Amino acid sequence: MAAPSRDQALSLFAAANNHGDVNVKLSSLTQAKDLLLSLDPSLSADLFPFFLELQSSPESLVRKLLIQLIEEIGFKAADHSPALVSILLTFLRDADPIVVKQSIVSGTNIFCNVFMEMIVQFQQYGKVERWLEGIWMWMLKFKDAVFGIALEPGSVGIKLLALKFLEIFVLLFTPDNSGPERSTGEGSTQAANISWLVGGHPLLDPVALKSEANRTIGILLNLLQPGANLPGCLTITVVNWINKRL
Repeated sequence: MAAPSRDQALSLFAAANNHGDVNVKLSSLTQAKDLLLSLDPSLSADLFPFFLELQSSPESLVRKLLIQLIEEIGFKAADHSPALVSILLTFLRDADPIVVKQSIVSGTNIFCNVFMEMIVQFQQYGKVERWLEGIWMWMLKFKDAVFGIALEPGSVGIKLLALKFLEIFVLLFTPDNSGPERSTGEGSTQAANISWLVGGHPLLDPVALKSEANRTIGILLNLLQPGANLPGCLTITVVNWINKRL
């Protein structure tokens, strides 16, 4: 049964890459993802390169869906997750704003999930698996890139999402003594922050992480300086968020 599924996945990837109808491309990509996750990992490993080829698709809707699927796949493809996550960095510089926005949204969710998974692994086993450390290294590069987007001229809509990432970044790395969960203000829940950290790990150093959070708050404050020329709606966003932190 495995071989036909694998062959079907290859056929769907080919359709997602080459079909002339964008709706067929989107449907094929979704079906291919479902098959990819249903196969035994040992059989699906050589299919991921076909998945990665879609990052060069000329259709922005296909690239956007690819980002959403990368987020959905998450840790189910642990050995390939670093390569999948690296695509997010490429799409942060995409020519289409909808692709950039989706990359920031999905990247933010992955960043939070990776951080939580690292905490859980360290709490349970006293270590973090190497593949997860690899993803975290990519997520730190993602963080630096999004910080750059927040600080440079560009689309207001994209910058709003970048500023939201900065807000969540600070929440993750600021001790919270009120409990293990807190609202992020948009109906979602931030499931962990450095208050959960017990013991020491090179990548999970509470002192260093808190310092990063404080540095980020400084960046946000600098955005409010007269010479920053921040658009009005972004200024209101930053002021409201900083007021919540005081």
